[in-house]
Amino acid sequence: MPASFDEIEIGQVLSLGVAPVDEESLKSFVSRFTPAWDVAQGAPDAMVYAIWSKLDAAAAASWPQTKRVGVDALRWVRNPPAGELLRGRMTVMGKDPVGEGKGIVIAQHDLLDESGRLVFSCLTRSVFAR
Repeated sequence: MPASFDEIEIGQVLSLGVAPVDEESLKSFVSRFTPAWDVAQGAPDAMVYAIWSKLDAAAAASWPQTKRVGVDALRWVRNPPAGELLRGRMTVMGKDPVGEGKGIVIAQHDLLDESGRLVFSCLTRSVFAR
């Protein structure tokens, strides 16, 4: 990720990293948060969101992002099975300067499975330092 808002380019694609759908974590998540869910169906939507959120937070920790102001257009395409390795990516869709010290970045975030198929996507709006 560039060092500031002004260095971010529309169309830029950034890696959010990878995360497995760990069998033990899947069973624990289902047991605690979605007990009616059958683990044979793969990771429930809430767990898929949690995996994306964890990847996003880890990646954003080193970015000049100061605040997330929106997560919209959430879309779940499939429920990955235990053992699947998910890859996160962010594509910058737009940016808008807001004064001298900050700007808004609009981005699409995707989680892809090992075959490159879409698992989850959403749009975000975030404040970045200039």
